[in-house]
Amino acid sequence: MPDFPENAQSTQRVAILLFEGCDLLDSGGPYEVFLTASRLAEREGANRLFEVDMVTIDGKPVTAYGGLGLVPTAPPEALETADLVIVPGAIDLDTTLANADLLAALKKRTEQQDRTVASVCTGAFLLGRVGALDGLDWTTHWEDIDLLATTIPTGAQRGVRWVDNGNIVTGGALSCGIAMSLHLVARMTNLELAEKTAIQLDYEWNNTSLVD
Repeated sequence: MPDFPENAQSTQRVAILLFEGCDLLDSGGPYEVFLTASRLAEREGANRLFEVDMVTIDGKPVTAYGGLGLVPTAPPEALETADLVIVPGAIDLDTTLANADLLAALKKRTEQQDRTVASVCTGAFLLGRVGALDGLDWTTHWEDIDLLATTIPTGAQRGVRWVDNGNIVTGGALSCGIAMSLHLVARMTNLELAEKTAIQLDYEWNNTSLVD
């Protein structure tokens, strides 16, 4: 059985934040990574390492970009109590960034310095809007880095899949959410489990954020 650090002996809660128009791969990719990692660890005799939930700010179902309905599996309070919250991106950023309730919930969460928030793709725009990226290095979809840099003029990182600032992590485009989540599995448990999870997902990965 793999050797896990003390902080990984108890179940760590992961909440995937859902909202109208969120990107499916941004949310589903990380969900599958943590679900698979926990299953593999249990198969080798460890305790359940991750409890993964989909969460909306009002507890109601939402529709992802493209029309697929998504149903939350935990109440809104999970956004505050989860060890890790994943924030997906959206195609219609103007509508998403105009959602005051969504931004308020996210700002409240990012103010918890002892818990981690990780964005995928244009989810970084939400973190930027609530001030969570101020003074930090960050990344987002390669196509949108210049746009976000107009409001956050410092810290933009190109040619990387993720940027880890400790309690704030940002991921690049779409499938980078999978790569970033594997990195977080390694950080929260160990590299061996992350590598086994990547193999199980048939995903080519190593624990470097640099784009080849």
